Amino acid sequence: MSVSIDLTGRVVLVTGGSRGLGLEMCQAFARAGANVVVASRKADACREVAEKLTRDSGVRSVGVGAHVGDWSGGEALVDTVFEEFGRLDVLVNNAGIAPMYESLETATEQLFDKTFDVNLKGPFRLSTLAAPRMSDGGSIVNVSSIASVRPKTSDLVYAAAKAGLNTLTKGLAQAYGPRIRCNTIMAGPFLTDLSDVWYTDEWRERAKSFPLGRAGEPREIVGAALYYASDLSSFTTGTVLPVDGGRTAMS
Repeated sequence: MSVSIDLTGRVVLVTGGSRGLGLEMCQAFARAGANVVVASRKADACREVAEKLTRDSGVRSVGVGAHVGDWSGGEALVDTVFEEFGRLDVLVNNAGIAPMYESLETATEQLFDKTFDVNLKGPFRLSTLAAPRMSDGGSIVNVSSIASVRPKTSDLVYAAAKAGLNTLTKGLAQAYGPRIRCNTIMAGPFLTDLSDVWYTDEWRERAKSFPLGRAGEPREIVGAALYYASDLSSFTTGTVLPVDGGRTAMS
């Protein structure tokens, strides 16, 4: 038995949608028939992606420049979605940053605040703005990281923000259920345009001990995203699903 996912007529907003995992999800939603709002700080890049989604899939897509870490900007982004489409069915809080620092002692207040603004404050603000206006049966999908449960010294600030996002997911599920669902994809190592920083020979050797023995391809995030966005997850809320090649299953 095959299962097809049809999102025809639904409107999906994806933050951080112009590249990486966000772009992959935007393409998958469009192929499933959804109208897609692509948001990131680079408005031109978002418009280019939106135009290509429309050309390739025939859906209506709009690119919007938005900084999710800006508290006041969240309202304008949600308003734009409703002005353009009159509805919102799925919010994907995908935008994230992980600034580097030499040591915990050298991490600045600015770095700390910026990391939490984008990875935690932004999803909170957008979710609480969007959920009351979303269509019944709507879905909020957060994108977290296995760093949230396997923090390292080098990414502790980012990991703490993503751990907060995991907790936020469970709280939003309670706050807005049963009308709105909220779930999280806890992403592992994926080969995006940013993977050159960590995808070394040493990492590849170490990955051989992981259950699937490798990093993920961006297309492999799509199954979880479509599941959460569609009615297939109608009885799923408050969950944090690792999509990490089995990394978090290891002791």
